[in-house]
Amino acid sequence: MDLGLKGKVAVVTGGSRGLGFYSARAMAAEGARLAICARGEEGLAAAAEVLRGDGAAEVLTVRCDIAEEGGAAELVDAVREQYGALDVLVNNVGGNRRGRFEETSDEDWLDIIQLNVLSGFRAARLAIPLMREGGGGSIVFVSSVFGREKGGPGLSIYNTTKTALISAAGIMALELAKDGIRVNCVAPGSIQFPGGSWDKRVKADPDGMRAFVRANLPLERFGRGEEVGDVVAFLASERASLITGACLAVDGGQGRSLV
Repeated sequence: MDLGLKGKVAVVTGGSRGLGFYSARAMAAEGARLAICARGEEGLAAAAEVLRGDGAAEVLTVRCDIAEEGGAAELVDAVREQYGALDVLVNNVGGNRRGRFEETSDEDWLDIIQLNVLSGFRAARLAIPLMREGGGGSIVFVSSVFGREKGGPGLSIYNTTKTALISAAGIMALELAKDGIRVNCVAPGSIQFPGGSWDKRVKADPDGMRAFVRANLPLERFGRGEEVGDVVAFLASERASLITGACLAVDGGQGRSLV
């Protein structure tokens, strides 16, 4: 299926590895012009080489810390200068800080709110005028299965921040509909890819992870990065033109939410 992304300008935060890289790779295969950001120059260069080989019409790399207050501005300014347009924004950057709620500190909360929430909100605010100038666009937030339901002990910060993305995206979708800007979320389940947290757990405790899979994953396997990236690319495209304000679970039935 041709997603109609050829020549479109797609920006992916944290695009040098993980789900950000797989999202960028899916859009590269469709011929999108890409901009990816990360903190490490070496990782950006390696990712850009792969993306060009996958068909990306052009790849702009921006070394910045998107969690810092000025990071989003650095990224969007570079995109404006290079391309003069912005059609797709994938807010992928995120992380976690585990701990029992009563033992978490204000610093813990503020650090992860900056990383998981405000980084994407700042990028979106700056991207909207460029999208509006171009007649519309698509914003995709990478949330989590644990943004849709309880994630278990130790995940109060992660759960809260991932849920915040889904809530805000729904309101943004209503506000921006008149501008032709769609806003959606994806909610990945347990996804295994090289170097990722689940990959490390599988290597450290293969028996325990086999038991986890049997108990929690109806398809009896972890998800793959490509499976999330493909859904992101679809949501970014005009093939999803009637989808806005949605959160699509990409979890192989792992989630238990009724909506």
